[in-house]
Amino acid sequence: MPEQPPSVTLRQVRDYEFDIAFTEGISHLVSDEPPPLGRAAGPSPSHLLLAAVASCMSSSLNFALAKFKSDPGGITTTARAHIGRNEAGRMRVLHIEVEIRLGTTADRVSHLERVLAQFEDFCTVGASVRAGIPTDVAVFDGRGVKVK
Repeated sequence: MPEQPPSVTLRQVRDYEFDIAFTEGISHLVSDEPPPLGRAAGPSPSHLLLAAVASCMSSSLNFALAKFKSDPGGITTTARAHIGRNEAGRMRVLHIEVEIRLGTTADRVSHLERVLAQFEDFCTVGASVRAGIPTDVAVFDGRGVKVK
């Protein structure tokens, strides 16, 4: 049976706070804007965007590593948004930086160059967002050596 396309349903709790319902069986999530608009009762939409990009990039790297039977030794990813005003004076996410850290060293990863060359293409969300928001991705190994 084909998988249903992803969907979410938001219901306003109060002001800028929303209950986000996913597919049945997935826990709900609350989003909210930070003060002064909201109460920061949950992650903001910008946080959720970053989480989606970072999660997808991390999963894609893990997938690419698994193809070559390489263990990342744990993946830690940090994503940062640069928010500012566009030409029309509207607040926008202008740039995203993603930093992925492997728990293992580069010398323990088989076909590392090939993995690093292709993993971003597996990331549905990251590649889609990158079409509208410049996104830079850096990868470091367990010793802190930048490998991409």
